[in-house]
Amino acid sequence: MVIQTDGLTKQFNGKGGFANISLSVREGEVFSFLGKNGAGKSTFVRTLLGILYPTSGEATILGEKIGNVEIRKQIGYLPELFQYQNWLTGYELLFNHGLLYKMDRQDIKKRIEEVLLTIGLKGHENKKLKEYSKGMKQRVGLGCAILSNPKILFLDEPTSALDPVGRKQVRDIICNLKNQGKTIFLNTHLLSEVEMISDRVAILDKGQMKKIGTMNELTNSPVIVSLENINDDMISELKKFDPMINILSNNMEIHVDDQTIPNVVSTIVKNDGLIYMIKRKENVLEELFINTVGEVDER
Repeated sequence: MVIQTDGLTKQFNGKGGFANISLSVREGEVFSFLGKNGAGKSTFVRTLLGILYPTSGEATILGEKIGNVEIRKQIGYLPELFQYQNWLTGYELLFNHGLLYKMDRQDIKKRIEEVLLTIGLKGHENKKLKEYSKGMKQRVGLGCAILSNPKILFLDEPTSALDPVGRKQVRDIICNLKNQGKTIFLNTHLLSEVEMISDRVAILDKGQMKKIGTMNELTNSPVIVSLENINDDMISELKKFDPMINILSNNMEIHVDDQTIPNVVSTIVKNDGLIYMIKRKENVLEELFINTVGEVDER
């Protein structure tokens, strides 16, 4: 496992933070930590990075205890509320970060060219940061995080302040990094982002981990079918796929995987059913999230 924690706890005078978090993150996956603002997500990441010392419990990154200097060299980090010097150009910012990583100057120049293409800022690198849009600033922040070509990326709310176009741009970069084999630990409260790019998800509430698993394991999203001519023979055959099939008027909810959907359609048609629409139920993660953490802000 790339990241492993066992009962990891960080509290401040016995309050806040998080408690007894045990989880594993596999190589090459996007693992999303989902929770309300103030749930303890950022504190958890800062503890893993060695910025904060844990109160109790253990954690390893790439097989070494957290805080190991050599392991830190293989980690990239984009904090939630970062501020860079507005008088610098994008190129100068990236170059200075390369120096902080103690990279060779020629290697920095070569790597900057690769990073600019990855983050979509080629041609904008000589503009001052004060001229950058929010989306461009977020992408150059991502560029700083990936400059050293790390194995693991910790991204804290990378799309929360962006418009839909900016979110898509950052999301595309994350997917591209995943395709390169990077392991990405994503902190967010944006459910749509989690659904689109995550391999596994953990839900944190008031510092406690409530649920963890793949999207399918957590949501078990049913297929909704709008149809006519529902009959007993059809229902009897469909129950072979899902004994708990739910039928309300001319709508049917059935829990099946994607590979079984063609068999469901074939069964309906064979039994003289008329299908008008078939799709996965939407916003299931939202329902799960609200049922898990509640709707009231108790901070």
